[in-house]
Amino acid sequence: MKTKGIVAHLDHVDEFERVPVPKSNWKSWGRFLGMYTGEHTAGTEFVIGPLFVAHGVSAGDLVFGLLLGNLLAVLSWAFLCAPIAVKNRITLYFQLEKIAGSKLTMIYNLVNALMFCFLAGSMIAVSATAIGIPFNMDMPSLTDFYPNSIGWIIAVLAVGSVTTVVTIFGYDKVSSFANIAAPWMILVFIAAAIAVLPELGVHSLSDFWTVAQEKIWTGVPLVGQSKFTFWHIMFFAWFCNMAMHIGMADLSILRYAKKWQYGFASATGMYVGHYIAWLASGILYALFLQESNFSQEFAPGQVAFRAAGVAGAICVIIAGWTTANPTIYRAGLAFQAIRPKWKTWKVTFVVGMITTLASCFPALVMKLLNFVALYGLILMPMGAIILMDVYLLPRLGLRSNYAEVVQSSFNLGAALTWVISLAACFAMNIIFNIEIFFLGLPGWFIAALLFVIFSKLFQKKHELIA
Repeated sequence: MKTKGIVAHLDHVDEFERVPVPKSNWKSWGRFLGMYTGEHTAGTEFVIGPLFVAHGVSAGDLVFGLLLGNLLAVLSWAFLCAPIAVKNRITLYFQLEKIAGSKLTMIYNLVNALMFCFLAGSMIAVSATAIGIPFNMDMPSLTDFYPNSIGWIIAVLAVGSVTTVVTIFGYDKVSSFANIAAPWMILVFIAAAIAVLPELGVHSLSDFWTVAQEKIWTGVPLVGQSKFTFWHIMFFAWFCNMAMHIGMADLSILRYAKKWQYGFASATGMYVGHYIAWLASGILYALFLQESNFSQEFAPGQVAFRAAGVAGAICVIIAGWTTANPTIYRAGLAFQAIRPKWKTWKVTFVVGMITTLASCFPALVMKLLNFVALYGLILMPMGAIILMDVYLLPRLGLRSNYAEVVQSSFNLGAALTWVISLAACFAMNIIFNIEIFFLGLPGWFIAALLFVIFSKLFQKKHELIA
């Protein structure tokens, strides 16, 4: 009887998948502050900060690269994504369906959802490295691709199950969980980093910069890792969430905001999370490398446990949850948009299971920097399409929501924009050896230009030009 009651409650959770969010469901500023802080002070921060150390970035390049890159990310949320979100108050997927048609949107949703699953899977894997500590579980190394033990699989399944249960209860539960967890996680990050500084040789404030340059961010990459510069850091900080802001995925989140200015709430995630947490986790990893004689083992849970004890391990577990929750939520919306009649919670449950299975593969963590860059790059062109469709096309005498207007299920212009812009990006990578971290910016302008050109051509064919 109790189970039936829970199912009935879940069946009545309304996420407004195909209608604008009503005013009665708009959320306050604090909800977004908490959610962005929680989502971006997360399990991945225990991976990204250490990987910067492994890639041999220098202290100066890291500090100033993060300062500028995170600012550009906040401005992208505030001035590109948030105004469209509060203007239309519909999900990314419904917005895209109006522009690109249901069939093209279905393809996009499938790609988007799978990318979200893999991203959330990396966060679950990070939490699993802490779950395994009491059992002396063998941890993955920087070169591992497949699961390295049965214990690892069991730990991943445990974390993934709990994460999925929280997520299926909808946006309110996701944002509430983040609000509760975020303040405590931040304190653990900061406290752990400060606690280990004396062991690295920092005994006064004046010692910090010298130690930072000589023992933490030395400018020398580990064996087998490429060298990172200021530009790597700046573009990674800006584009690691490219799918969310420039790619417009956070239309689904910010549609609940009362005002577009709530997009600036992302600053808490970028500067409290990405800035402070990446610096803090890098400090913890530098100590681990020093004590382990530069071991290739890569286990964020153990690194945090070494610095902050049980509190550090618990922080890693919860940090993985607070980022995996909204990511699985977004993936659920993407799959649900393919089959609108399916109940959102049931779709989210299936997504959670897919995510959990993916997280069994440590490669999601070890190659996280490249995966995040690739994931944003693949989804970015559709964000350019949405921005051009909402703002520029009407000013050029062209019609917005082309697929809806002509009742088409497949906007060939949007499809060509997506495919050609990505092909151009990969050509730049292969021919000119431009690293994936730098392809998003030229790719966005290519996509925007192509969509305007194709829109004019196809709308002229249908005599839609004013």
